Amino acid sequence: MNSFSEVFESVKAYCIEVGKVNEVALKTWIASLEPVEIDGKNAVFKVQSEFQKTIVITNYDDILKEALKAVLGFEVDIVINVVSITSNPKVLTDDELEEKHAELEKSYEFAEYDYTFDTFIEGRSNEFALAACKAVAKNCGADYNPLFIYGPSGLGKTHLITAIANEVRKNRPSYNVVYVTSEVFGSELISAINNKGISDFHEKYRNADLLLIDDIQFFANKERMQEEFFHTFYKLHSEGKQIVITSDKPPKELVTLEERLRTRFEGGLIADISAPDFETRIAIIKRKAELLDLTIPSEVAEFMANRLKSNIRQLEGAVKKLKALKHLAGSPPSISMAQSVIRDILTDDQPIPITVEKIISEVSTVYGVSPDDIRSNKRSSQISNARKVAIYVVREITQMPLASIGTEFGGRDHSTIVYAVNNVANGLKKDANLNTLVSDLIKNIKDKNKA
Repeated sequence: MNSFSEVFESVKAYCIEVGKVNEVALKTWIASLEPVEIDGKNAVFKVQSEFQKTIVITNYDDILKEALKAVLGFEVDIVINVVSITSNPKVLTDDELEEKHAELEKSYEFAEYDYTFDTFIEGRSNEFALAACKAVAKNCGADYNPLFIYGPSGLGKTHLITAIANEVRKNRPSYNVVYVTSEVFGSELISAINNKGISDFHEKYRNADLLLIDDIQFFANKERMQEEFFHTFYKLHSEGKQIVITSDKPPKELVTLEERLRTRFEGGLIADISAPDFETRIAIIKRKAELLDLTIPSEVAEFMANRLKSNIRQLEGAVKKLKALKHLAGSPPSISMAQSVIRDILTDDQPIPITVEKIISEVSTVYGVSPDDIRSNKRSSQISNARKVAIYVVREITQMPLASIGTEFGGRDHSTIVYAVNNVANGLKKDANLNTLVSDLIKNIKDKNKA
């Protein structure tokens, strides 16, 4: 082999072939390694964050050594160096970000992508449902009929059934594929009844080769809709035509649906989707960014994945808005941008993240200095103390990576941030007044954020 890069391609292939690493883990963690060189008996890689290094060393060190030995013919040790991306992006203020947000909707209209199996990220939370959907798309009506997929909103149910429809349309152009939400089904039924077009309604739905109904729970307490759907279901199922249904609950919990519908749903295959784990959330962010031709630094992806935990649709929306904001601001995605994007996305039942700007502003008021002073290189006692406290409070409230905090405070290096955090932490143990001041600061910042 001509280069370490070629060796690494064979290493990745080996990891998949022996079955010790799944594709999500490979793409998210192992593929993030950048091969540098074989230095004696060391295989040297570089990554962009300590977090990546820790994950790889903890979870994939053994398989990487095994794979490298299989490819190279001799044993090597894994050496991973952290090389942070150095840049000086423009940090937008909250007011500037608010102005930019007014333009976001227009600017990311171009950022759509198809709902296919290729764009769906597999993880432990959805692997069974994905496998079932692929099987249905390959052999409609054969084994899993009906297929019933359930789970909370925003986890990929619509993506999966749309992927089934797209796959079948591609491979079986002659198939009559009908995909509809339960609300549209109901609206079309009402229109058909009012306009005496019920025969056309029956023609559309009862002659489908593949019928996909999204969000069946909206049939609750609608007797005529349930009646029509029952007869449609019965005809299609008896003819071996495939039916796929999604819901936010399993059939047994849809108590407002007729028993005869629930029992038929339970007669097929039931697959659930749950909230994605951290690794899958990272993979989703990176995949969506890749589809949008956007490079997101690892620390920004980690920040987003730690705050958007239960809804894939929110993750997708965050990446889209980050793309638009990057386009408008003319600078690479940063923690500040991610904070602003997440603030817009989170719903009322989720706490809105507190921005660095707000923390620095509050600290500057308490110490009687300006936010610019805190970010500056001025070394007066008052400004220096305010700066260290601000750094400590940012770390306590946001849990941002130390390198990212350094960027927010005028590009200070990692060791400076560590010193500030440790200095204040030690001071809190010895100085009751400082302890009270910092505690009150944190409480006030959080209280104002809730208001």
